[in-house]
Amino acid sequence: MENIELKRFWEQIKEELIGVLPENAHPWIYPLEVSGYDKGVLTLVTGQMIGRDLLRKNHTVQMNEVLRRISGETDARVVIIYDETSAKKLKKETEKFQKKFNDAEIKEQAIENLSNMQSASNLNLKYKFENFVVGKNSKFAYSAAMSVAKNPAGKYNPLFIYGNSGLGKTHLMQAIGHYTIFNNPGLKVKYTKTEDYINDFITNSRKNPNGNIENMSKFNRKYTNIDIILIDDIQFIESKTKTMAQMQHTFDSLYNKGKQIVITSDRVPKEIPTLTEALCSRFEMGLMVEMTPPDFETRLEIVKKLAIDNDLKFEEDALKYIAEHFTNNVRELEGAFTRVCAYAEVSEQELTLSLAREVLKCSNIEKEISFDKIARVTASYFNVDIKDIKGTARGQKVSLARHVSIYLCREITNQSFVNIAKYYGKKHTTIMFAHDKINKEKNANQEISTALREIRQVLKVL
Repeated sequence: MENIELKRFWEQIKEELIGVLPENAHPWIYPLEVSGYDKGVLTLVTGQMIGRDLLRKNHTVQMNEVLRRISGETDARVVIIYDETSAKKLKKETEKFQKKFNDAEIKEQAIENLSNMQSASNLNLKYKFENFVVGKNSKFAYSAAMSVAKNPAGKYNPLFIYGNSGLGKTHLMQAIGHYTIFNNPGLKVKYTKTEDYINDFITNSRKNPNGNIENMSKFNRKYTNIDIILIDDIQFIESKTKTMAQMQHTFDSLYNKGKQIVITSDRVPKEIPTLTEALCSRFEMGLMVEMTPPDFETRLEIVKKLAIDNDLKFEEDALKYIAEHFTNNVRELEGAFTRVCAYAEVSEQELTLSLAREVLKCSNIEKEISFDKIARVTASYFNVDIKDIKGTARGQKVSLARHVSIYLCREITNQSFVNIAKYYGKKHTTIMFAHDKINKEKNANQEISTALREIRQVLKVL
């Protein structure tokens, strides 16, 4: 299940749970984070041990019933895992506040600032500099983010971090926010997803047709009366003409007042379709840093840290197995680890190599998959000639096969649109169009959804 689809799936379940569970259970439901859904097992993570225990003891049946009703799987069940790392860090940070701020007013403001941001789900407790594993793929981005955190609106403004999904862009961005809250409590920080910014803008611009000025003034104050703004996934602003104009206003207002701007995207500004030249130049005027997939050593360090932080007994070979077979991004790697961890907890076993193999079943996954192999498997699936896929044929079946193969090349290999364009002998803008088209239709179009799933199975890519 794709990450976005998984989140929507969990939000639907959570909304249903809030409706059926008693109010005293709601405080334990809201902080739950979805980690994965595999073979009917929905894995949820929480930093509240008492919340985990109470939900397990009193509401397991109801939670399973809701999951089964929404998923349609009669044997589906919920597994809740306690995230000790988050709990420990929260305790340490509270103690740090108490030691650092003697002035009662400043201390109260700092704690209130942190509390407000976390309660609104603006910042995730897990995303700190101290628990980010730095590798060759992320060393430059990490250094740039730390520099911004220590000296907001200094030499790197704006900071534009780009790369494929699941590589740690959001982690570094939110780490800047946490660092600022703890070390400069007088500064106001705001984290927002681009989709939330767009929806907020639309809501305020539509309210009271005769009184838009008042609503937009409130909107402008919300996004410009701050010291550091963290804007995630800016690529979603494409084609939103009015929102882009408003984003330019927000950018200019903050920049001219000497405020720090941090932006993430899955591509460089020039590769975002319909992005205005004005916004493109503004995003590029600071520092742009790329994050790429982690190498084996970095992936192994990541799963080791996860295992150690969770006080988990493990075999070294089990971690190597996970690190070896989940190469695309960190999110996928962590998802695989959490899946094995959940099975280990349910079956009361240690994390062994045999357990990892049994749960993940990926021993035959190839370490490297080429553009050519993806294109040939896709051509075979749609029963078309690979020469047509790489050529100029415009038949409906060939066009669909071409678009699907391009989408999979991008998602599986994490290569740039430019490199994919070279293989297909086309302009990179054409490749971007094909990728975006499949990305938008994959959830609503059953034919595309099935094709993607079955081609991935042939390629042995989860």
